Amino acid sequence: MLLFLHGGPGISNRDGVMTRDSDLCDAFTIVAWDQRGTGGSYWGVKKETLNLEQLISDAAGLVDYLCETLGKQKLFIWGGSWGTELGTYLCNRYPQHIAGYVGSGQLVNGTLNEEIGYDFAMTEAKKAGDTEAIATLERIGRPVNGCYREVFDGMMAQRRIMKKYGGHSMKKGTYWSDTALPLLRSHEFTFTDKIGLVLGYKKCLTYMWPSTIQCDFHKECTRFEMPYYIFQGVHDNNTPSALVQAYYDAIDAPDKDLVWFENSAHGPMREEPERYKKLLREKLLQWCKTDDI
Repeated sequence: MLLFLHGGPGISNRDGVMTRDSDLCDAFTIVAWDQRGTGGSYWGVKKETLNLEQLISDAAGLVDYLCETLGKQKLFIWGGSWGTELGTYLCNRYPQHIAGYVGSGQLVNGTLNEEIGYDFAMTEAKKAGDTEAIATLERIGRPVNGCYREVFDGMMAQRRIMKKYGGHSMKKGTYWSDTALPLLRSHEFTFTDKIGLVLGYKKCLTYMWPSTIQCDFHKECTRFEMPYYIFQGVHDNNTPSALVQAYYDAIDAPDKDLVWFENSAHGPMREEPERYKKLLREKLLQWCKTDDI
């Protein structure tokens, strides 16, 4: 069983997992969860529950439920972007039902994450003589403790410029063309799910970001009771690859590996899918030696 933890907070990309990556179902039962406040889980959510500790508790409860319902002792955690933060805390705090972890777009240190991403966007904009982007970055200002003055609008402005210059994907595009439009066209989501996607994205990021971006895994999470694997795009400046090697070196786990994807940025599962899925199978299936995993 493979539990996918999506990014954001607030970006349910289960459509990609359940369509593009459906061939993994030959080896795994895949669970793709709309986290609290996102997609199908948007309706009725209270803003005071949108915080890091609540989401960790939600994830731990879901792991227990899945193992009990499907008659398994353990499952694998598969996280992308913000899902790597949620998954890392989950593995560190609630290891008893977790067989292993794979993370892509690995978050390491929230404050440094945002500073490096901002500096990348500004450097590339200056190289290109992009006066509009430079003016935008100067207006929103360099993030302080991982946060922009206007949390959502500032981050979105920086992310759009970072994406324009290849820090998010090697294929240049926009958040509308690469993220929003595919979600709205997806047959995986119901109409009400799609409304939840649109409304939940801003709400989740606005209320959750100040707590989620304070992570520092060098201090908090280096010891794990299960295998811990990172599949990272070399060119990632959304969750900067520059931070990953030192964190990986500090990890103490029964098995670990850091696999670099030379032709990818933030999303190697999308940018190099065949190699990604081949390695995912190899790394996780080697630990499936009993029927209860």
